[in-house]
Amino acid sequence: MPPELTAVLALCRNLPSPPGIALRIIELAQDPEADLSTAADIIAIDMALSARMLRIANSPLYASRRRIDNLGQALTMLGLNATLSLALGFTITQGVAGTAGSPEQDLRERAWRRSILSALAASQLGQARGLRRLEELMLAGLLQDIGVLALAQSHPDTYLPLLRDADSNAALLDAERAQLQCTHAEVGAYMAAQWDLPRYLSEAIARSEDGTPSQDTFQACVQLSGTVADIWLDSDPDAARERALEQVHARLQLDSAQFDQVLAQISQALPTIASLFDTAPTTPARVQLLIDHAQELATLRNLRQMQDAEQARRRADEFEARANRLTEQAHRDALTGVLNRRQLETVLEQEFLRATRHGWPLSVAFIDLDDFKKINDAHGHLTGDEVLREFAGTLQGQLRTSDTVARFGGEEFVALLPNTTESVALDVIRRVLARIVSTPMAMLEGGPLFITFSAGVATQGGYERFADVQDLLRAADDVLYRSKNLGRNRVIARSPGDGAALAPPTEAPSAA
Repeated sequence: MPPELTAVLALCRNLPSPPGIALRIIELAQDPEADLSTAADIIAIDMALSARMLRIANSPLYASRRRIDNLGQALTMLGLNATLSLALGFTITQGVAGTAGSPEQDLRERAWRRSILSALAASQLGQARGLRRLEELMLAGLLQDIGVLALAQSHPDTYLPLLRDADSNAALLDAERAQLQCTHAEVGAYMAAQWDLPRYLSEAIARSEDGTPSQDTFQACVQLSGTVADIWLDSDPDAARERALEQVHARLQLDSAQFDQVLAQISQALPTIASLFDTAPTTPARVQLLIDHAQELATLRNLRQMQDAEQARRRADEFEARANRLTEQAHRDALTGVLNRRQLETVLEQEFLRATRHGWPLSVAFIDLDDFKKINDAHGHLTGDEVLREFAGTLQGQLRTSDTVARFGGEEFVALLPNTTESVALDVIRRVLARIVSTPMAMLEGGPLFITFSAGVATQGGYERFADVQDLLRAADDVLYRSKNLGRNRVIARSPGDGAALAPPTEAPSAA
């Protein structure tokens, strides 16, 4: 900054300067041992500042579940860093804009409106990028153009025409460099140093108009905040939005939807912030139209995403159901629908381990349809298939849901009866046989077709204990062949004693 300008600023009596309360808050902000109670004592001295802190704590920016009724509650809710940053913003800028009315004062008011919009923009950009220092961002955005107000106050004859003629911030910077050999950012940084503001503020102000984009996200938000603020102030908001979006996307990687959300949040918070700083920047109709249109698009986009998510969920459910069906089909016999032999081995192993662990009985019935080959030979394999399907369904229907029916192969079936003793299993399979012999398995031209079966029952636990499932299954198979050798159409158990083991033969109705 030219020495001549520095000298003028140093001697100027009517520059905006921090009031006494601000100086105490600045000092506290530099103190690493500062605490919230000390900040509360200082802020409580200024009734207007206390009221502002209470208002902002109850504003939508810091929506709380309950109303904040006193300064202590407000500062506790805000926290020390936020309290100091907000208090600095309120005190340093107190009265800098003055009262609008004259053309010169309208220029200052416009600069002040840009400062408030920049404060919101810096904060919202930081929030979109996940930064935590939002109040510090707001303060840096608010003060980055303090040099404009200082130059307007110290050099009104020279600077106000520049401010009036510049149709953009870039044009103002060019005019400042040509006329003053410095920019308002340099002047603002000089004033921040004179006021002994925290170093991060001085650096943020100094680099706010730096032509070299900062790699620091905090600083990038401050540098971009003025460009976003210009959307509200430019005579062509559409073009200003496009310029801002291009820069924000390049430097903060926010897409158009995220950027439009930032604009909507600025517009929503603007009335609250404006009232806290005793000014009235509003959202122009065209800017509000852009925001509303963007929100409509966002709503449609969200709806489409919800629909896509619902479709994806339905497809996933369909795929899962299909996978379950395929898995089930892989476990089922294609003809009869009962478990196949492979799955039988898995279930039998599980039931055998469970029965062994808990000491429960596990009964296995090995069932073979009598003279099934004669049915195929006399009536064809399609009739034979029908008989197998009907038999499997009838057998399954006569057992409990906890029991398992599987097709072992050909006309052989296995029934697993968990937690069932041999005598009970014998009664159950005999009851099934009685039902089968009286139920037609197929309807032929000559009349209904009836069948019988032979079965052997073996039980793990009680009379006999087997080493593994294969021994148990082999024992039931051995008993089945004893049943066939004794004349078929009967159920025999593994236990010794023919009287207990043999079921009286049941005469099956003859097929027509």
